[in-house]
This record gives sequence, structure tokens and C-alpha cells, in this order.
Amino acid sequence: MNNQATLAGGCFWCTEAIFTRLKGVTSVLPGYAGGTGENPTYDQVCSGTTGHAEAIQIAFDPKRIGYDKILDIFWHTHNPTTLNKQGNDTGTQYRSAIFYHDEKQKEIAEKSKEALEKEGIYENRIVTEIVPFTTFYVAEDYHKNYFDKNQGAPYCDFVISPKIHKLLEKYGNDVKDEYKEEK
Repeated sequence: MNNQATLAGGCFWCTEAIFTRLKGVTSVLPGYAGGTGENPTYDQVCSGTTGHAEAIQIAFDPKRIGYDKILDIFWHTHNPTTLNKQGNDTGTQYRSAIFYHDEKQKEIAEKSKEALEKEGIYENRIVTEIVPFTTFYVAEDYHKNYFDKNQGAPYCDFVISPKIHKLLEKYGNDVKDEYKEEK
């Protein structure tokens, strides 16, 4: 199985901040996936004309964290039941998607979605796309490590910080030591 995961769960500033903090994750890059056109810019993606989603590409050590754990955290740190929307962020670029890299990832993603639906923790049905990975375009430099560089910014305080707190509460054992004291 591939040791990369490509996920879209709303704003990539949020998802990058979450997955950067996990043990076994070696890198997280914000970018764009799932659309048309090469090398899209943030402005183009935000216009809704490219079909790309804000996404992250995660490199991980499968001996320290499994793809199934990555998906479990993905499901529980965004709302997979809202179509093209996460909080106040709306548009197709904020859709929920799993871009699988091989058939094993596809199988794990479909099983995890099915199990989550059976749990019944969400009132509405899950709308997350599970689609083949094609291409990932790395976002502009100013998007990289956005939360860590801008923790005092209003969006970070009101949108990203609560997600980090949720991660720490639910998955504290999976968080790298240097991030365990974040409040």
C-alpha cells in the first residue's frame, strides 16, 4: 500500500494543522486536487472554475500510523455530511473527499465510510467522495504551516483552534509530544 494519503476536508489550513501533529506523519503539504487545469492558483481554485478541492497530501510511516487511523481522524475532525461546505467556508473547493492512491486505500476508505454510517453518529448521510488520485498541486508558500505561523489570526482562533482541541481530546495518544500542551 502507498504511504501517502490525499484528503480534502474543507480549508487546507485546518486539515494541515491537524495532520501535522500526528505521530508517524512525516510531512503534510497543502494544495489542490480533483479538478482540471494544471498548476492552479489559490484564486483560481476559489473561483470555483477549476473543480479542484483544497486538499492535503500526507506522507506517513505505516509502521507508526496506519491509513485506517488517518481516515478515522479525518472523519472525526470535519463534517463529512455537508456538501461543498465546512462551517462558513462554502464552494466546491471545500468539499469532503478521499483521493485513494491504490486499490487497498480504496477498500479501506469505503469500509471506513460504511462503518461510520452504521455507527449513526451523524444525523445526515455522509457525502464524502472516494475517488482515484490523479494529480496534486502544492499550494503557494504562504499557505504552508499557516496555523503555526498565524495562531493569533481570527480564523485560526475561531475555526482551527477548536479542531486542534478536539484532536487533542479524542486522539491525544496519537499526537506528537511537542503538540500535546497546545491550548
